[in-house]
Amino acid sequence: MEQFYIKLITDWILPTSISLLVTQFALKKFSKIFKEIGMVAIDLHKKNLPKLPTSAGLPISFGILAGLLTYIGIQTFLYNNFNDSIYLLAVISSLLLITLIGFLDDLIKPLGKSKYEMKRRKGKFEKVKSGLPQKRWILTILGAIPLMVIKAGVSTVNLPFLGSMNFGVFYPLILIPIGVVGASNAINLLGGFNGSEAGMSLIYLSTLLFFALLTNNFIFILFLTALASILVFLKYNWYPAKFLPGDSLTYLLGAIVANGVIIGNMEKVGIVLLIPFIIEFFLKARSKFKASCLGILQKDGTLKAPYPKIYSLTHLLMKIKKMKETEVTLGLILIESLFALLVFINFYFHIF
Repeated sequence: MEQFYIKLITDWILPTSISLLVTQFALKKFSKIFKEIGMVAIDLHKKNLPKLPTSAGLPISFGILAGLLTYIGIQTFLYNNFNDSIYLLAVISSLLLITLIGFLDDLIKPLGKSKYEMKRRKGKFEKVKSGLPQKRWILTILGAIPLMVIKAGVSTVNLPFLGSMNFGVFYPLILIPIGVVGASNAINLLGGFNGSEAGMSLIYLSTLLFFALLTNNFIFILFLTALASILVFLKYNWYPAKFLPGDSLTYLLGAIVANGVIIGNMEKVGIVLLIPFIIEFFLKARSKFKASCLGILQKDGTLKAPYPKIYSLTHLLMKIKKMKETEVTLGLILIESLFALLVFINFYFHIF
């Protein structure tokens, strides 16, 4: 029993506490720094169009990395356990690379993105004059390299409806890059409402944490520290937001999912949890990825879908009924929760 409490403190409480504290400190500091250097974006669903610090992925990544390094240090010095370190260090490398790509995208003329969003809500699809080049999604493949070089994951993958398939050497060389690029960019497609990205991530990260614990997989620590950091950020990002996520956070969240699913051999769970984002991909494809998720603020505080057609799950929600920003956010969280529920139903009844 005593051993249980020791493990609880060393493996759970200490890394989580470090993540919470470092994220809180980093968000406060970077909020001031970003304002000073003009790294701000416009919160477009507010009447006064406030300019808020953006690119929360950078300070949040510090919190997650601090928690992971705490865990690695404890395993190394207290338990003399080196087995998981190479995988967790590869995860850290992957997260840093992808967060950096998102941060660079946020860093280059951040206000230009907000102005572009204003225009494309009105159907004016000019080229983006901010951020990295439009084919920046290709850069996220850099985040796959650390996982590829250590041959992370298991080549036998359990897929929905298809069952187990052995991909052999194609798993690290082809499927890992596809997974990292796909997850990072898919999560980047859906959001733009106070609390939406962070709120949805609480659902899919909690679900992945549950299944990692169920299989006694060390990758639980990635989801645990990420959840701790996101909970802190939610205080800054819930309506009315004081800090916006930016591409650095959405890319980071996608990288967390990809890394955790690959190393934890949870591909089936990951695919089901990403279905809302896959649906969003096909909806956005109808507009050749030019449509905005955002709504148009009305006098009564509700949001109106910007186009006659539905190019996003957010448009669908806004067309179902008049919704305020928080209601759209809760709608997105509910959609993600339904797919998380589907994962648990399948776990007990083996539907697919």
